[in-house]
Amino acid sequence: MFPHPLAPVAVRGAEMGATSVRRAAVPVRMRGSSGTMLLPSMLMFGVIVASSGLLLMIERGILAEVKPPPLHPSHGDLAWRSSGDTKAAAPEDMNYQVLQDVRNRTIRTMCGQKNMPHSIWELSAGQRRTVLKHILVSDKYRFLYCYVPKVACSNWKRILKVLDGALENVNVKLKMDHKNDLVFLGDMKPDEISYRLKHYYKFIFVRDPMERLLSAYRNKFGEIKEYQLKYGVEIVKRYRKSPRKSTGDDVTFSEFLLYLLDEEAERMNEHWMPIYNLCQPCAVRYDFIGSYERLNVDANYILEHVQAPSFIRFPERQSWYKPVTRETLHYYLCNTQRGLIKGLLPKYILDFSLFAYPLPNVTSEFCRQ
Repeated sequence: MFPHPLAPVAVRGAEMGATSVRRAAVPVRMRGSSGTMLLPSMLMFGVIVASSGLLLMIERGILAEVKPPPLHPSHGDLAWRSSGDTKAAAPEDMNYQVLQDVRNRTIRTMCGQKNMPHSIWELSAGQRRTVLKHILVSDKYRFLYCYVPKVACSNWKRILKVLDGALENVNVKLKMDHKNDLVFLGDMKPDEISYRLKHYYKFIFVRDPMERLLSAYRNKFGEIKEYQLKYGVEIVKRYRKSPRKSTGDDVTFSEFLLYLLDEEAERMNEHWMPIYNLCQPCAVRYDFIGSYERLNVDANYILEHVQAPSFIRFPERQSWYKPVTRETLHYYLCNTQRGLIKGLLPKYILDFSLFAYPLPNVTSEFCRQ
């Protein structure tokens, strides 16, 4: 059920730009190579560290104060594909274009490194299997969508089913079936995969990494019995001092983060696996990267771009849904050991850096607010 955790490897602070790191990249032998090379995710992390001393900045809390371009523009009433007229871009749209440009430039720079994968066929078998089973296909509208759990993927799956005629509309109140009536790129032949990757419109949606982890924690360990029994019971047993009998519904956020520290990123459950590992943005050149922070606006843009019928709208948030607010995230982060959060950052550093999210601010001054 739980893969055996990696043994901790010490890293010299002078070389890595930090006093200590819980995990270091483990050299693995890649097929078709006479030597060893780092796994792509850890290799890119090494590139970032070497070029900017990122871990040192984490240690000193410098990056906590770095703010990206605005992620929450106020668009007011957005017309839903009402006409073909083009309008001058609003200032908030220009701000978001800056964010998209930052993301695109960062991805091009990092993914342009010699040893990074430039196609899915350069990935290991396990990496390729993961990304292909997360890319959904619409042949009718010629697009590929890499779904990321906890980033509104259930609603996107509803839209795909409506576009394919399997659902009458996106608001049908049925328990979501995440497998049936969906077409996965991984179920196709290699030549069919290559054709679609080359010719179809490709997009993903991303979310602040810590916010996504908190959303997964609250949902899976607070509401889903299956996850409580499958993961929660073992987490309590492994990380709680003098644990009493637990049904897995009382896992603390700190215990969850400790569990993530000991997990290999490529073997994680999809709900907390890094977005980089799920969707491989170096191996797959996505045409658009949408943001959870402006979900409806970006979703509407996608639907317009693929020329979906005008009656198909992105579903409204369910009334029972409990969003992770800024205040909620602040509470959880500031009540978690700072060293635990910093120790986890290397595992998700590519999600922060490639998608232009600021590192979590856990400074004493911020947490006193």
